[in-house]
Amino acid sequence: MTTRLTALLRSLWPPAAFGAVMLGIWQLVVRGFDLQPYFLVAPSDIYAKFVSDFSNIWDAMVVSGTNAAFGLLFGAIIGVLVAFMLSRFRILDELVMPMSIAINAIPAFVLVSVFNNMFSSTSEVPRRLMVTLVVFFVVLVNVSKGLRQVQPVHSELMKSYAASGWEIMRKVRVPNAIPYLFTALRISAPLSVIYAYVSEYFGGSQNGLGHRISSNISNSKNALGWAYVLGACLLGLAFYMISIAMEAVATPGGAGSRNREGS
Repeated sequence: MTTRLTALLRSLWPPAAFGAVMLGIWQLVVRGFDLQPYFLVAPSDIYAKFVSDFSNIWDAMVVSGTNAAFGLLFGAIIGVLVAFMLSRFRILDELVMPMSIAINAIPAFVLVSVFNNMFSSTSEVPRRLMVTLVVFFVVLVNVSKGLRQVQPVHSELMKSYAASGWEIMRKVRVPNAIPYLFTALRISAPLSVIYAYVSEYFGGSQNGLGHRISSNISNSKNALGWAYVLGACLLGLAFYMISIAMEAVATPGGAGSRNREGS
């Protein structure tokens, strides 16, 4: 436990120190050159607005975070299930994978607009569907890769024991795919937050981070708009840290252990 905590602290202090230095430079530039808020807002002003309007920012974070969580959960589940099917049936792989790539290439505003027309104007379902699609593709690609890229010697050994296809899947392919799944979750966690509030720009309820950011900045309330941006950053960071914690609990030693073994 102490070793893990030490490794975590060692991995956190470089980005924390770099972030602190960049914020200091940002503050000095704004104050030193007397930049106006419409051009660039000082971090101190952003923080002040974040504290004073925290209750409203928190409400918006809950809305966008809930949409992101639903999309992340359902996208991951569907992505894993489809990846299993594609690895088992090659014909499905040849049909589904190109279609998934094509759908993922469609701009987000097009899909969100279609989803908004399918549901009521106050429904959160369109945003959750958008997040689900994004997460689904990331999980599908990574888990499919993990299920396929197994050591040939492991498969041959199982076949020499007359193991069935499902036994090979359970004892060889699934354990090999677990690190790929958590890689997909680390990528998808912040992406889910981004697409949750970006989807709010194109209609629906006006109660999430995306609408609050755009409305405040368009009304020249730049410090408050950036305070909502800070809330979005913290929400994305929280999702990412949760995915790291899940990996540490579910896998022996977590990602850090595997990296040390590989080096």
